[in-house]
Amino acid sequence: MIISKTLKDKLVFVGGTLGWFAIVVQFVLMMQNRVESLTETTVRFFSYFTILTNCLVALYFSVLWYKKPIFLLSRFEKPGFLTATTLYITIVGIVYQLLLRDIWEPTGMQRIVDELLHSIIPTYVLVFWIIYGNKKDVSWRAIPSWLVYPLCYLIFILLRGRLSGFYPYPFVDVSELGLEKVLTISGFLFLAFAIGAIVFVGFGKSIKI
Repeated sequence: MIISKTLKDKLVFVGGTLGWFAIVVQFVLMMQNRVESLTETTVRFFSYFTILTNCLVALYFSVLWYKKPIFLLSRFEKPGFLTATTLYITIVGIVYQLLLRDIWEPTGMQRIVDELLHSIIPTYVLVFWIIYGNKKDVSWRAIPSWLVYPLCYLIFILLRGRLSGFYPYPFVDVSELGLEKVLTISGFLFLAFAIGAIVFVGFGKSIKI
């Protein structure tokens, strides 16, 4: 399947623009409605896996669009980086649709940003990966390293939650569910990442695009 480089450049630009727009607007909206200090609200903003992963997506597209020989460019162009990023953002979308969509009803600009972060961008990245991702060169041995990010994130939010009392998602709220139940749910989510990684690598090696 042959697609012009110009089209790819445009898709990269659109991906980065969507990502940064959604992140910045979400930050502004959170600041407008904050009840905690500026510092605490900022820390909480970056405590969401959704935000961190969308930042990774936006940064990926921005570096590709910039095209200069910087360290991040060589890192991002390595086989497996886009696949791992697509895995993370896909899990963001799936978890939101299954576990979080029904717990609130955003309106106005918040609704637009919410859909961008949890539905539109995950779908956009998945399609981009299918068309442009260097999938066949991704090694099965890379999978364990992909799981470090969600594992470190879980450790971070549990430790910070214990100190601050703030948990970004209801299914990791130890104060409400208890540590045992949270660890059980987290275990299933971690398993979803592992299975998803296997599916992505397997699919990538079999697809002919």
